[in-house]
Amino acid sequence: MPDLAIRTQALRKTYRTRRGRRVVAVQGLDLEVPIGGVHGFLGPNGSGKTTSIRMLLGLVRADAGTMTVFDRVVPEHLPEVVGRIGAIVESPKFFPAFSGRKNLELLADAIGAPRTRVGEVLEETSLGDRGKDRFRTYSLGMKQRLAIAATLLKEPDLLIFDEPTNGLDPAGIREIRETMRSLGAQGRTVLVSSHILAEVEQVADTVSIIGHGRLLATGTVAEVIGGSGRSTVKVALGGPAGDPRAQQEAAARILTSAGLTVRADGNYLYVDGAEHPSEVTRQLAQQELYVSELVPVRADLESVFLELTADEGLGGDR
Repeated sequence: MPDLAIRTQALRKTYRTRRGRRVVAVQGLDLEVPIGGVHGFLGPNGSGKTTSIRMLLGLVRADAGTMTVFDRVVPEHLPEVVGRIGAIVESPKFFPAFSGRKNLELLADAIGAPRTRVGEVLEETSLGDRGKDRFRTYSLGMKQRLAIAATLLKEPDLLIFDEPTNGLDPAGIREIRETMRSLGAQGRTVLVSSHILAEVEQVADTVSIIGHGRLLATGTVAEVIGGSGRSTVKVALGGPAGDPRAQQEAAARILTSAGLTVRADGNYLYVDGAEHPSEVTRQLAQQELYVSELVPVRADLESVFLELTADEGLGGDR
């Protein structure tokens, strides 16, 4: 078994609504996060990501299951490993009128970290030249990087970020992405939860995808994408003059009757399930329909996720 920073087994948490209805937030979650690198903890809003993180940090009590962080059972032994963990679960609070550096100095004093760490973490998060500026002048991306800097003061081995790019513009998202990539490259373990799968795909080494509080897929990004069994081709029709819409509808019927899954989008058909793109060409040519464009579509985490959750009524914006 590889060395693990986090492991959960059969983790379960339920809540009661105000009307007394029981809602299952996490159901039997088995999660393994290897030591080192960036691990994407992925799923739509409401899938149980934040609840799982809160249980790991001892902020919420689990109903059942076990959790370990660096081989120590939590929350029972959380005090033994909490010094190795830095987490951003909610928006951190800083003094708006104080500089970024001053805010970090106050926090360092409070947690017993040496003030020499302040300059180091500002540099690590690319805020070295803005440390003297007041916090209220920071962009959203800079504020989030200052929050990351705060988690680094005690030099943690494990960093947990819950939806760190929420509300950020593209420039801010890129800054956070580069920061996470850098931290993972240093040998730290970065667990980042997000519902923006395409964004995390750019930085994650390994991923776990959950839906309705249970694990759907896990592994390296390549393994999860490659193991989905997804084979999609993008098809446009050509050939003799005729009604393009009628040709497209006829092609969809032919391919569907051959056991393939077909979706129309504008002038293209997206076809799933063919073992080889030539199968699509052959099926259509037999009915005198001819392909003018046929392009394999590369699977990504988002498409794999939608495929995994197709029967569960989950969506990316839930």
